[in-house]
Amino acid sequence: AAGTGEFEAGISKNGQTREHALLAFTLGVKQLIVGVNKMDSTEPPFSESRFEEIKKEVSSYIKKIGYNPAAVAFVPISGWHGDNMLEPSSKMPWFKGWAVERKEGKADGKCLIEALDAILQPSRPTEKPLRLPLQDVYKIGGIGTVPVGRVETGVLKPGTVVVFAPANLTTEVKSVEMHHEALQEAVPGDNVGFNVKNVSVKELRRGYVAGDSKASPPRGAADFTAQVIV
Repeated sequence: AAGTGEFEAGISKNGQTREHALLAFTLGVKQLIVGVNKMDSTEPPFSESRFEEIKKEVSSYIKKIGYNPAAVAFVPISGWHGDNMLEPSSKMPWFKGWAVERKEGKADGKCLIEALDAILQPSRPTEKPLRLPLQDVYKIGGIGTVPVGRVETGVLKPGTVVVFAPANLTTEVKSVEMHHEALQEAVPGDNVGFNVKNVSVKELRRGYVAGDSKASPPRGAADFTAQVIV
């Protein structure tokens, strides 16, 4: 928010701008767009110097976190009347557009929607072994036991013989559903429920990890590497 005092609050020690940028990086969000909103309430309205001041300060902060500012689009916008959101605004003639440089190539544009369209679709790790941490387990009348979770890596298909670690339970997947629709396969990022044979709800619990019993099933590890943000 570009308003007087608003940006300062957001970028202060416990401000939300800092918090959101750090959270995004910590959660593995690799691509960032900075929309400098409320440009209509700067002093004077739609101030170029205020935008440049914010751009400089936010660039410096996100660089410290781990982002490359050259790959981040900075767009001055006002959601109030939609300035620079879908089409270039006549109120900010000084803004010549945003431009980013990244190893996959360059991109540029004038408004926010173009910056969104320039985001590169990340590849889904379908070739890695299946890993699906359980978020919950339900018993559904007429269907049976339905574990629920998000596919992190690999592919889950009906007919797969899965093993649940660490309990070492093995069973066949009867069906896979997402948003009440049957799937032929679930890929990383999909939040799914899957029906399993001959396993009771009491035998499974949140935190168990499902894998393919025939292809690199999940096993206990002596040690692991973690990224901890304090």
